[in-house]
Amino acid sequence: MTKKSEEIKTLIRVQSWTVDEQRRILNTLLDREHALIEDGHRMDRQLIAEQQVAAADPSMAGYAYVAFARAHKIKRENVNVTLTALRVEIDRQRDAVAEAYRELKVLEEVQKNWKKAEQIEAARLEQIDLDEIAQNLHRRHQAAGA
Repeated sequence: MTKKSEEIKTLIRVQSWTVDEQRRILNTLLDREHALIEDGHRMDRQLIAEQQVAAADPSMAGYAYVAFARAHKIKRENVNVTLTALRVEIDRQRDAVAEAYRELKVLEEVQKNWKKAEQIEAARLEQIDLDEIAQNLHRRHQAAGA
């Protein structure tokens, strides 16, 4: 195997690691998004439960519910802002994964083309050797016949 082939193999291996790392980062971001969505759902369920308690006994829970509802609104807005920012980051990371994957495919295509060129060159050199052997045999037959 030539030095070029070894170098491209190393580049491909490094680029594969890069793709894997970019995918891991994306999966971490997606997990965070999922956790935030679940937190939002949990908060909404908690709000509904508090509404039911306040509706059952308005005189006792009415004041507490108002404070709870205000805090819920602020927390929910914070979750939504965080989700929006996280989704922007997820989109960027998806682009990074796609770019790393494209670079990997380019390197693999280069490797394939280099291998093909090496095979063609090896076949050409082998044919030159075979032609030389055939010429030598032909000369010997000519010399023996003369």
